[in-house]
Amino acid sequence: MLKEGENVWKVALADRAALVVDAENYFVHARSAMSQATKCIMMVGWDFDARIELVPGRDDIPDEKLGDFVYRLVKENPDLDIYLLRWRFGAFKVFARGTTIFTIIKWLLHPRIHLRLDGAHPYGSSHHQKIVVIDDSFAFCGGIDMTGDRWDTRDHADEDPRRRRANGVAYGPWHDATAALHGPVAKLLGDLVRLRWQRAGGRTPPPKVEKDNDCWPEELEPQFRNVQVGIARTLPAMPDWDGVHEIEALFLDQIARAKNHIYMESQYFASRAVAEAMAERLEEPGGPEIVIVNPLTAEGWLEPMAMDSARARLFQALKAVDFEDRLHLYHPYTAGGTPIYVHAKITIIDDELVRVGSANLNNRSMRLDTECDIVIDDLQDGNDDNAETICRMMCDLIGEHLGVGPDRVLEERNAAGSLIAAIEKLRVSEEVGERTLRPYKVPELDTVEAFLADNEVLDPEGPQDMFEDFAKRQLLRGFVSRVKHRAKRGKQRLKDRRTARHERRGH
Repeated sequence: MLKEGENVWKVALADRAALVVDAENYFVHARSAMSQATKCIMMVGWDFDARIELVPGRDDIPDEKLGDFVYRLVKENPDLDIYLLRWRFGAFKVFARGTTIFTIIKWLLHPRIHLRLDGAHPYGSSHHQKIVVIDDSFAFCGGIDMTGDRWDTRDHADEDPRRRRANGVAYGPWHDATAALHGPVAKLLGDLVRLRWQRAGGRTPPPKVEKDNDCWPEELEPQFRNVQVGIARTLPAMPDWDGVHEIEALFLDQIARAKNHIYMESQYFASRAVAEAMAERLEEPGGPEIVIVNPLTAEGWLEPMAMDSARARLFQALKAVDFEDRLHLYHPYTAGGTPIYVHAKITIIDDELVRVGSANLNNRSMRLDTECDIVIDDLQDGNDDNAETICRMMCDLIGEHLGVGPDRVLEERNAAGSLIAAIEKLRVSEEVGERTLRPYKVPELDTVEAFLADNEVLDPEGPQDMFEDFAKRQLLRGFVSRVKHRAKRGKQRLKDRRTARHERRGH
């Protein structure tokens, strides 16, 4: 499954690994691991906000803002260097963050805090990776940025006084995820960061750390031991280097391989390539179930029009070939009925494969932005214990959305023999209450929304499409006709199967 140079960059051993769900846990574990650094911390992100509190409301851990924490680490350890790489365009937010500019200046004046802005990408794209590497021994790789509006607990309470911006304004519930990794795979992620640092204009890359440092977070229980981990990337094509599309290739290979179920969490669902791969599987009699968890709507004012509209178009097209009702898209809600924003990017296939990273199910993540995902494949290791771990991981995620434990989800799935049937039963049961998953409803699209979706505005399929004629940039180009053909063919097959069953009963 994991093929170096095709659907992953490289594969390496992790002696310990774990999925970290939601930023309350991530920030605690990141603080713990970074506090144990001896030589080098490399932090890569779409955004950093020096004002955020890493551990609000903890009596046993002194609270500290990110900016103060970073400065204290280098002050207390004269051998430590910290490298921060963030998206250049997003850095303009700093000027609207009050005293943050003074923290940045303080960082820049310190000889062992190195800050670089990444603009090494085509016009209209972004640097979207979220990676932390400590002493080339330990790493986080996933979807959580150390910035505002990210912190939340797994309870996703309707009212949590700790869920506030630096200016005191409350924000809504937020669901996210990253992966923790220790061992040779962390060294590989360090090499990836160094390459990115140089492409972003850094003349001298962060030095390599040869001596291993066991800085695994104190409160984090490893879920995997001695597993092979693949690293997949998206790098947009530039004049000096070719594009890398491992992220997209891995999605397509995963979907093609699934036998029983595909479980996905993503901020968007707008990738034509992914939708076409799903259509192939939905067309198959007895193919895998597909469950997608999305936020109710995208953030911002223009993105909802483009991304939500593209989702509606693709979902409608897929349901046209979904004769066995095997595609379900859901939104999570709090106990009080508030939509929970889904920012996590997770894929789990057949209790065999788990993937987490920065890439969404949209065109940008496949071709335009810089992305990084990691993947653990049970078949790569042949370790049956991992299958149980991956199964429980998925049930734990679904249980979080439904307000029940993972054992309850697994019990219903095994009883029904269907992931969708289990979710459908639990989400309307009295034990779940208002904390639940609600089915996606296709909205009516006005002319502007349809135009934005169909012409892939804000979500082109690659750098070359940014300036391509709109007539050539159709989201559903060729897809609709193929789907209609498949739907007609599928209906005929369904009719033939029913006729055969009827004839057998007659005999």
